[in-house]
Amino acid sequence: MPSEGRYWETLEALRSSSKGRLCYHRDWLQRGEGKQESQHAESTTLRSSRGISVEGCIRMYELAHRTRGTEGLRQWQEEQEQKVRALSEMASEQLKRFDELKMLKQHKEFQELQEVVERSTREALGHQEKLRAEHRHRAKILNLKLREAEQQRLRKEEQERLRKEEGQGRLRSLYALQEEVLQLNQQLEASASSASHPHGDPLQVDLAAFRARGNQLCSLISGLIRAASESGYPTAENQSEAERALQEMRDLHTNLGQEISRAFEDKKQEAEAARGKLQESREQQALGAAPQAPGPSQSPGRTQSEGLQVKVQDSTMQWYQQLQDAATQCVSAFECLSSSKDTQTKKTKMDLQKAATIPVSQISTVAGSKLKEVFDKIHSLLSGKPVQSSGHCVSITQSPQGLDFVQYKLAEKFVKQGEEEVASHHEAAFPIAVVASGIWELHPRVGDLILAHLHKKCPYSVPFYPAFKEGMALEDYQRMLGYEVKESKVEQQDNFLKRMSGMIRLYAAMIQLRWPYGNQQATHPHGLSHGWRWLAQVVNMEPLTDVTATILFDFLEVCGHALMKQYQVQFWKMVLLIKEEYLLRIEAVTSSGQMGSFIRLKQFLEKCLQHMEIPVPKGFLTSSFWRS
Repeated sequence: MPSEGRYWETLEALRSSSKGRLCYHRDWLQRGEGKQESQHAESTTLRSSRGISVEGCIRMYELAHRTRGTEGLRQWQEEQEQKVRALSEMASEQLKRFDELKMLKQHKEFQELQEVVERSTREALGHQEKLRAEHRHRAKILNLKLREAEQQRLRKEEQERLRKEEGQGRLRSLYALQEEVLQLNQQLEASASSASHPHGDPLQVDLAAFRARGNQLCSLISGLIRAASESGYPTAENQSEAERALQEMRDLHTNLGQEISRAFEDKKQEAEAARGKLQESREQQALGAAPQAPGPSQSPGRTQSEGLQVKVQDSTMQWYQQLQDAATQCVSAFECLSSSKDTQTKKTKMDLQKAATIPVSQISTVAGSKLKEVFDKIHSLLSGKPVQSSGHCVSITQSPQGLDFVQYKLAEKFVKQGEEEVASHHEAAFPIAVVASGIWELHPRVGDLILAHLHKKCPYSVPFYPAFKEGMALEDYQRMLGYEVKESKVEQQDNFLKRMSGMIRLYAAMIQLRWPYGNQQATHPHGLSHGWRWLAQVVNMEPLTDVTATILFDFLEVCGHALMKQYQVQFWKMVLLIKEEYLLRIEAVTSSGQMGSFIRLKQFLEKCLQHMEIPVPKGFLTSSFWRS
């Protein structure tokens, strides 16, 4: 307001004047009154009222001044704050506008760049599309040529594939035909062998013609396969010729079976007559003293029954002697190692012996994986690789005679396990045999040494019944028979039979088992054909008291199932022959107190013939065992 403004200006002017700078005391009136109280009482009363009024005005002025100053300051502050807010808002708006302008500029630049890129891309795509069109055109022409060439190639390949498949099919068929022909020929030979000596006297059958024609047919098939291998693949004519040969072999086998059956019936009738005579002889003997059965402590001389052999065939004895000579040569080869007095050499010999024998002792039926570890360790040792044994590394390269020594000790240990472990636990035959068979396949010399040890400790595994020679000491002869003689004392018969049983069971398991991780295309180094030969030779020899019945039972219980599957009808003919003819021979040499083995064999044969089945032996290693 204008009047108020002038009023304040007047006050400011008064304050700035000389009187305005004077100091006033509010109590001056009282001091004056004290001094002049007596003189100016009335005057003073009038002045005091005016002073109070002036003082009040001054105070009101000061109050109004302060109030106006405070109000002015507040208004000024508000104005300043409003100005600051306005400036801040203006600055914020200006910043926003700046950002918008910046973004607009960037957007325009991006659009321009994008237009440039798109224009370039369109140009490049156009050029690329043009090139693609040209390429498609050229590729179309090239593809037509390639497709035509590929079709020609495929037609040729298909024709070649069909030709190969047809040829391979014919070749597989030829091999299958050859396998069947060879099996039939093997059965033909087995039938001929059993017909030659069913129980001593040969059957009246002309076997030479059957054998000759069978061998001719086998040679014919082999010639066809050999010619086909040289020319590439067999022709349809080759296959037809092989099929005719197979059919002829089947007819030949059937005709031989019929001939043997007829001759066997004739022989059976003769045997019935002989049985009657034997019964009469027994009745006559019953009136006199009972016959004495030969044993280890008796004289080896025996009366030969009609038609049966006392000793083994010459070819078998030659084979037996060759194996023994090989074992003797092996012992001579490591003589320096075994007889050395040097401490280090003795230690090397002991380390090698432990490395060879300890793994064999660890063979068990726990798991297939454990058995494989044992096999790998033995194989590595024989292959010259270092192996861990008794806490340190051992290798056959530590001694020049290391390989000979390890092979000999390993073979000896395998047979020892049969003599001891298998004799006590029949099921142990299979894991020991499968490892021995696998090692035999990879290291043939070990197999020969196994046979040499086995034949020496158990001559009935040949089969070989040692003959007593003039001038021979009785103890030496008993050792030849397989008995243990210590300090002139011969082992008990039960213990002797138990050991022989263990070794025969090990042999019967070895000839039928293959190491499952080996080369399945290879043949067994000593397979079932040797088991058939052994069985035929035992039946063609004079039986021994206790021994023959024991080894026949053990062999058939372990290996009978495999022989049955392999030889089928011919095997059952052999079993029937043993049951009806050979048991009589065994019974004739068995005293009443030694009938245990005989009765056990007889009951086993009767049960098998009744069911026409040989059971799988207990403890046989199944596929589940190898997965454990």
